[in-house]
Amino acid sequence: MPDARVSNTITGRDAFLRVLSDEGVTKMFGNPGTTELPIMHALSSAPEMGYVLGLQEAVIICMADGYARASGKLVSCNVHVAPGLGNAIGSIYTSLMSGTPMIVTAGQQEQGHGLTEPLLYAPLVPIAQPVVKWATEVSRIEDLPRILRRAAKVATTAPTGPVFISLPGDILNNEAAIDMASATRVDTAVRPSDAALEHLAKRLLSAKKPVILAGHEIATSDAFAEATALAETLGAPVLQQTVAWGAHFPSEHAAYLGALNRDQKYVRRVLSDYDLMFCVGADVLKMSVWSETEPLPETTAVAMVGLRDWEMGKNFPAEIALRADVKETLKALVPLLKKLGGAALADKAKASLAEIATRNWSAQRAARKAKLTQPASEKPLHAEWAMMRLVDKMPKDAILVEEGLTSTTTLFNYFPFRDRNSYFGNVSGGIGWGIAAAIGVQIAHPARRVVAVIGDGSAMYSITALWSAANQKLPVVFIIANNAGYQILKNRLKLFHGNDTPIGMDFNDPPMDIAAIARGFGVAAERVDTATGFDDALDKALAKTDGPSLIEVMIKS
Repeated sequence: MPDARVSNTITGRDAFLRVLSDEGVTKMFGNPGTTELPIMHALSSAPEMGYVLGLQEAVIICMADGYARASGKLVSCNVHVAPGLGNAIGSIYTSLMSGTPMIVTAGQQEQGHGLTEPLLYAPLVPIAQPVVKWATEVSRIEDLPRILRRAAKVATTAPTGPVFISLPGDILNNEAAIDMASATRVDTAVRPSDAALEHLAKRLLSAKKPVILAGHEIATSDAFAEATALAETLGAPVLQQTVAWGAHFPSEHAAYLGALNRDQKYVRRVLSDYDLMFCVGADVLKMSVWSETEPLPETTAVAMVGLRDWEMGKNFPAEIALRADVKETLKALVPLLKKLGGAALADKAKASLAEIATRNWSAQRAARKAKLTQPASEKPLHAEWAMMRLVDKMPKDAILVEEGLTSTTTLFNYFPFRDRNSYFGNVSGGIGWGIAAAIGVQIAHPARRVVAVIGDGSAMYSITALWSAANQKLPVVFIIANNAGYQILKNRLKLFHGNDTPIGMDFNDPPMDIAAIARGFGVAAERVDTATGFDDALDKALAKTDGPSLIEVMIKS
């Protein structure tokens, strides 16, 4: 019960939790400091708000990001004043890139006390503003519910993303008669006009060789069935967007060719076979390092549908750009294509799918698997063999969380996306997300097994997250690929500069013992460097259901 001391009044801290709960928030991820003690005090009488403790602010945001992305729910994160918010900024940036609906709050010094510039003080709103959709500070207790309601609405309205609220101590500790208001949700599940749909349908039918670029809005709008119906109706091959950070199309479907990468020359070569690229909820050829080569050929036109109009025509002109929900659009588009295309389209699509099946993802996987070997006694392991073997042993409904960079480059040649929640990856490139995000994903899907494949460099950014996994008794299996360095940097140093003598990129003096670190956090862990050892350790980890396991896999660099 609220600890209000006057009839019809409530403290700010209790109002804060009550409004969050009414907005559908059931999980708060946090690391408390003195300015957050009012919230921690209120949590004592609000057990329905499940609190998950993280040991550093960047870890907290990543755990919450994984939870929100996997559950589709609004999530709350509570960090500690200026240094804590500073620790969290890189992770909030990742959540902004992934469009994660998240309310980030930080306790702030009492109004007036901040004027004296006490320990840990800084204006919080300017720190947060570059990486959130909206940032504000509460200056009147009466405004707290209105601000929280607005924050929830902004965070959950497409394009979704994080928001930030600074909570001064006096606001949390004071009490007043407050109008708690009610929740607002903006329905963005809209479809284009009939005229726009017909224009798109006719353009798709007129293309000689269209290709579908599948993006993350297929997952967030729950449009797997509609996307496959589109591919089957057109007989068009499907490629996944260049930054593959979610399960965007069923890998085992006959039309699926695989994911594009971020090599501009390769992408241009692949797309040159097609005269129209239909981007379905996708980032349009997002790249990493600079190249003088443009990834989109001049002969490939672009049509787009999705809710993020900023992406439309941002880098490449879009002949057709429809700001609409992917699922609702495809539900209307597919019947229209069938009507306009008739029997001729059906026959063409059938023949096209039969031809694609000879070179699709499944055919490529079978060919690679047939050639792959790993001698039982050879050590350390080849990364590709370890990835293939891992996929073979994972439960069919397992969820993969991945941040392996170089060690996992071949993983998606073997791991099939079977549903929209089967895979979660890092969208921003800022490392340290994966090991913590896996915890949030497992909390969101307790009935499914989460397997996280993380590189040694990435793991060290957020290794304390292992304690939270043990504390929550989550059955996550962490696979840490240890190649004793920042292999991606060593590769690029050699590729870009011809330098094969890297400085500051190796972890061999002294070598890391990640399994020992994990055991120190209460996680069952072992190190393996042979095929037999890997098989045995993985079987043991998958059989364990009362807490996390970690396998440190020594990988050839």
